[in-house]
Amino acid sequence: MRLSVLQDKLARGLSIVSRAVDNRPTLPVLGNVLLATEDARLKLSATNLEMSITTWIGAKVEQEGAITLPAKTLADLVNNLSPERVDMTLDPATQTVKVQCGATTSNIKGIDASEFPAVPEGGDADVVVPGKVLKEMITQSVFAAAKEDNRPILTGVYTQFDGNVMTMAAADGYRLAVRTTEIEQHFGKPVDMVIPARTLNEVARIIGEDDDVVTITLPGDRDMVLFHMKNTDVASQLLEGRFPDFSAIIPRSYQTSTVMYTSDLLSACKRAEIFARDSAYSAKLYVKPAGAPGEPGIVTVAGISAERGDNQGMLDATVEGEPLNISFNIKYLIEVLNVIGSDRVVFESNGPANPGVIRPDGKDDFVSVIMPMSLNR
Repeated sequence: MRLSVLQDKLARGLSIVSRAVDNRPTLPVLGNVLLATEDARLKLSATNLEMSITTWIGAKVEQEGAITLPAKTLADLVNNLSPERVDMTLDPATQTVKVQCGATTSNIKGIDASEFPAVPEGGDADVVVPGKVLKEMITQSVFAAAKEDNRPILTGVYTQFDGNVMTMAAADGYRLAVRTTEIEQHFGKPVDMVIPARTLNEVARIIGEDDDVVTITLPGDRDMVLFHMKNTDVASQLLEGRFPDFSAIIPRSYQTSTVMYTSDLLSACKRAEIFARDSAYSAKLYVKPAGAPGEPGIVTVAGISAERGDNQGMLDATVEGEPLNISFNIKYLIEVLNVIGSDRVVFESNGPANPGVIRPDGKDDFVSVIMPMSLNR
């Protein structure tokens, strides 16, 4: 194998695939990145046997070949090379790659490419989603997935195709986020799966401005889903198990409905969070309807620390219904407001012992539900 690539392209390619490398690989080759020449391009692949990422970069290939090299060593070296042409030459006898860039020469010992696991690529395009839309859907759902694997199914995002609607939902037992969009494909019968949140985070991170569409290959004989972008494929095993029926959690009516500017509420929550840290991030929301016609309602967000003090932020709001005094994990509110993507937000509740519902004002494609915290805390 003998080829030349540009340092910046190689560095970006390695940063994409390295996220699939296991920190503590069960096999030495799983700590490596596969480099293989393919149609005047260099293919880079990495896998942890649950998720694999493959990306292609432009290269001048003088001699075909393939090798696996230690992912961290290669990435650290390439990131510290000067921004110019990188020449790579494989010595098959020693499985060593000579890396030359400017006045720098390095030799990296690898493992034969034949020992690298087969990585899924390509496949039929069962679903086509605009890249910007898919990235937004992932961002607006994945934050609510469980971080701990006490219930492994909750560390994933439930994804369903039904009719011409695609749904992504995540829940961790304390909150729920659901995002829907219309797609061009039509499904006569619902198709659903649970995709690991880690995989979807990587897909969202990789989707770029030039990824007009992302094609999704749905599970066939294999229990696997594959996302294909312009120059990158991400394949992932699915999570086994039954995702909870989240539709039953979303309240259909409310006693109090409040409309606020998202930026105002987010700023108030961030200030309250500074003091709420000492009480397991429990902060209070006080909702007060207008006292007279023509006057605005008032929402107060309060964070209290017995040791450090307190903060109260008041903002004008349009309030319908009953007054409300409710406690939430303020971090959960902040995470929703960070991704809601709307100038104004609607907050609905049926009282202090019931979940709070957060939606973008004027849209019905996103909803988040947050369980309240005990008022006694």
